[in-house]
Amino acid sequence: MKSVLLIASFVIGSITTVAAQQTSPVWPGCEDSKNVKTCFNKKLSKHVRENYKYPKNDAGEYVRGEVTIKFEVDEEGKVNVLNIEGDEPLVNEAAKEMIEKMPKMEPGTLQGEPDAREFTVPFKF
Repeated sequence: MKSVLLIASFVIGSITTVAAQQTSPVWPGCEDSKNVKTCFNKKLSKHVRENYKYPKNDAGEYVRGEVTIKFEVDEEGKVNVLNIEGDEPLVNEAAKEMIEKMPKMEPGTLQGEPDAREFTVPFKF
C-alpha cells in the first residue's frame, strides 16, 4: 500500500511539474488575467463578432455555413491558418480572413522556450 501511495505521489508530482513548465499563448490584454485561457477564449469570441464579415452570393444574399478552422500561434506569436473545412467556399474564405486578422500574441512556452500551439475551432455562421 505504501508503494502505491509513493508511486501515485510521484505521478501526480510529475504531472504538476510538466504543467508548470507549459504556458498558453497570451492574447493582448490578457497578460494580467487570473486565467489566461478563459481570457483568450473571451477575446477570440469578441474578435469573431467584430471581424467576421458574412459573404454574399451572386444574388446578393448572405451565405451561411459551418466551418472548422485549424490555426496555430507560432513561436513568434503570429497566427497562421493551417486548415479550413466547410461546405461553403465563400464562408471558408471569410473565416480565413477573420482568423488572419487576429493580433500577434505572446507565444505559448514549453519548458521556458517559445512553442507553437495549434487550435481547432468549429464555427457556425
